[in-house]
Amino acid sequence: MPPKHRDGDVVAVIPGSYISWMHTAAAYAAFLGALVVGIALHYKKIVQNEHFGYPVEWFPSVSSTIGDRYPERAVFQVFIAICSGPRFFLVFLFYCLTNRPGSTLPKVVAGVGVFRTLTCGGWTYVTSTDDHMRHDIFMVSYLVATIPWTLGCLALSPPNPTAIKYRKYFASAFFATLVPSLYFFLQHKIHRVPGAYTIYAFFEWSLVLLDVGFDAVTAVDFKSFEVVIKDVKGMARGGKTRVADAVLEKEKNKPVGQIFDAGFSWPEMADASADVYMGFTFWSILTSLGVSVWYFPLWYMGLSGYEVVIMASVSPCLLGIAPLRRWVIRNLSLMQATTILGLLAYLVHSPEGRLGSVSLAVFLSCLTTTASWFAARGNPTKLEARISAWSIGLIASSIAKFACQTNNPVWPIMHAENGGWNKTGIVLFVVAMARIWQRSPGNNAGSQSSEKPKGPSALAALGLAGLFFALHSLLSDSSTMILWVWDGYPVRGPIAVPHGAWTIFAMGAGLLLGLFYPNVARTWTAFGVGSVGAAVVTSFHHWFGYYGALTLTVYLMAITPVLISNAVRFAPGRTFFLAFFMYNFMVLFHVWVVAYAFVPGGPLVREHTDWVMATMMILIGCGVFSTLQNSGSPPKQKSFQPAPNPAARKQRSYYIYVLLLLQLLSASVAFVRFPSYNYQPYHKDSKTITAGIWTIHFSIDNDMWSSERRMGNLIREAELDLIGLLESDNQRIIMGMRDSTQYLAEELGMWADYGPGPNKHTWGAALLSKFPIVNSTHHLLPSPVGELAPAIHAVIDAHGVLTDVFVFHSGQEEDPEDRRLQSEYMADLMGRSTRPSILLSYLVTETGKGNYNNYVSQKSGMKDIDPSDWEDRWCEYILYKNMKRTGYARISRSTITDTELQIGKFAVDQPEGGNDLIPEDQVHPDMRFPALFRGEGVRGHAYHVFNEPRYYA
Repeated sequence: MPPKHRDGDVVAVIPGSYISWMHTAAAYAAFLGALVVGIALHYKKIVQNEHFGYPVEWFPSVSSTIGDRYPERAVFQVFIAICSGPRFFLVFLFYCLTNRPGSTLPKVVAGVGVFRTLTCGGWTYVTSTDDHMRHDIFMVSYLVATIPWTLGCLALSPPNPTAIKYRKYFASAFFATLVPSLYFFLQHKIHRVPGAYTIYAFFEWSLVLLDVGFDAVTAVDFKSFEVVIKDVKGMARGGKTRVADAVLEKEKNKPVGQIFDAGFSWPEMADASADVYMGFTFWSILTSLGVSVWYFPLWYMGLSGYEVVIMASVSPCLLGIAPLRRWVIRNLSLMQATTILGLLAYLVHSPEGRLGSVSLAVFLSCLTTTASWFAARGNPTKLEARISAWSIGLIASSIAKFACQTNNPVWPIMHAENGGWNKTGIVLFVVAMARIWQRSPGNNAGSQSSEKPKGPSALAALGLAGLFFALHSLLSDSSTMILWVWDGYPVRGPIAVPHGAWTIFAMGAGLLLGLFYPNVARTWTAFGVGSVGAAVVTSFHHWFGYYGALTLTVYLMAITPVLISNAVRFAPGRTFFLAFFMYNFMVLFHVWVVAYAFVPGGPLVREHTDWVMATMMILIGCGVFSTLQNSGSPPKQKSFQPAPNPAARKQRSYYIYVLLLLQLLSASVAFVRFPSYNYQPYHKDSKTITAGIWTIHFSIDNDMWSSERRMGNLIREAELDLIGLLESDNQRIIMGMRDSTQYLAEELGMWADYGPGPNKHTWGAALLSKFPIVNSTHHLLPSPVGELAPAIHAVIDAHGVLTDVFVFHSGQEEDPEDRRLQSEYMADLMGRSTRPSILLSYLVTETGKGNYNNYVSQKSGMKDIDPSDWEDRWCEYILYKNMKRTGYARISRSTITDTELQIGKFAVDQPEGGNDLIPEDQVHPDMRFPALFRGEGVRGHAYHVFNEPRYYA
């Protein structure tokens, strides 16, 4: 009951609506005041951006208006400070209006409101100049908190038609404005469209006005409130019906209504979080096995024998032994605890020992996960919860890689020095296991389904095999299918950041579809749609190809609960043994399409990713057939919704909460990682280009650690403006589904062209550039016998001069005809260019002999950077034409890779010179190589062969 109020002297009475009006006035005064002052005093400065200025851009953005210039910044900060008081009061009054005993949502919304207010203060008073990282953290937090604040206010709105109407108007307009705002921002940032930033500025200002206007609607709600200052205090208690109540009453018989009508329990939320983390651990361990195995054939240059450990995942075959199966099911928590071996593997120094630890962890993890599903086969609530946790764990793993530039921070190839979060991962594992052990033990054995499954178990197993392979090869990294459709500059489709968040969103949407509407997911119609998506992403580039990728993503996640729920009906030993065995076959299949030169029977599947995708969908189709056999024929289904499930009222909601939090985290990562595109060369005043070529051995160093950070340090210290990276395509299961160019481009401030995508069947060729890449095309050179040779032909804007850059990896020594054809192709390609040109290449030839004379020829017009260098050049060559070569150096590799770094310096506005050497003291300081690598060098990197750089007249 509301407390009784005692009479007392009234000091003041403030209408509640006044609080809203004060907040609105102060907020608008802050922004509009800064705009007026900025336009009056610094108009041309605040419309200037990194690409264009007045008159191309003629209206300032919010950020430039309220930024670091005085007095605009002071005006904004003063009024924001004035606004803070009414703002906190507004949040408090809304809480008083909507709260009632036993209700959790008003408290959550109030907490979000306070958090949002504090983060507003953060980005207001900590500018990007003060601390760029913290400014962005506050800004992202504010934007993310706007979503639950807006939705929460809508849900809690009292039954006031006017307030509800305006809230819907403002919220709809706000979210609708986000789309064109993002579009024009990308047009400005990526495509550099003149005037796009001005249009973006109008949308940005609209967002500000709509955001403040949404909160101004509380003035309508607060008309029934008075703030009375007396000698005694009272507190309002709302007992009114809310919008959320009406919605839940209307939707109570539907899945969504059943979910959010349930009460909230923190212990159950902790249970769901612990389960999801165990799912994250499963995927982290499974995805680490391939990259751990890859180290060995990489250094053996062929099959090493260690590849056999990929069969560790067939461990569920042991569940065919009844006594062992019962023991595992009774001790599931203990078995889960043993999988920590995969997280502890990074502590093992030797590559062989690390691989052994990971292999054992995969063995135990696959056995335990299968047993947990089978144990819950008679309990739909528990089975759905375990499948949900496993599936959301995949999404969490993908987000972790998205946040860490495609490296999972708890992998055994990671440690603190190269960006690993292994200790954090272990601590969280211990916390999750503690929560799991704390639960009521219950009966893990479950109850067996009363209905005998129909059809052969092999069909269910094949469906799982296709599903496991699809999830691992396409969705364990958010950038994989984006790279499938990448086709060079200018950008005509998605890029890894921010569109990786789109893939992650599609994963979450697909999972919800599968949970809420399994009868839709299991239909042949849905399978057909998924198959079309697979065909589109395999066959097309740019946005159209990516739309196919998103379609396939939604389908794969939707069918996951259906296929697993069906498979656990059958005997687990033979069913999951066949599933993981065929999954391993598919893993090898999709590697053989590019590694055909190194494996028996490889040429039979050479360059047939289309066969891999078709086989994957056929396998999934087998699973769909099995599920339809066991779920009744479609005519008997009265609805696409499943029968009422207890999980829909309780457990499911907590997994959805975790999923929503992960989606917000994904969006935050996309915002924080969004490229700045304000890159500058190291010596822009001297108009030089420092270019390098490096074979990076798939970013695994000699001791089986991820090497991106060590590579980045050397590239930065060598002051490279351009670098060609070879053996760079890691987007396969055996290589960890990684993209090293993401880390290097972001950390070094460079544009990146990944080169021919993972579905082009090469080992990779990539280009990083401090200069804008105006255009780039990808080439697959003639390779009738051996592996495909990739090449990139890029046009860069180097100091205002259009310059051609070629990155190329030729075929192997065993295939002389391939190498001859490739040399002729490249000579013709380079010969067609009349612009200044640089070739950064791996040529299997000797200086002055054989195919070398095609690359360095009258036809190509190219010259060797140092034709007198007869020493073993590690097959790396830098060629050039129509520009002056001023220097050449060779830097030792340390233990990063098996190949040195070769670099050259060029002047783009000077004619070609001769081969006469000059001492360094005759070279302008900007044209010199860093002194850091002289003598013993640093960290094992030093000038070698000549023991110093060479300079040319």
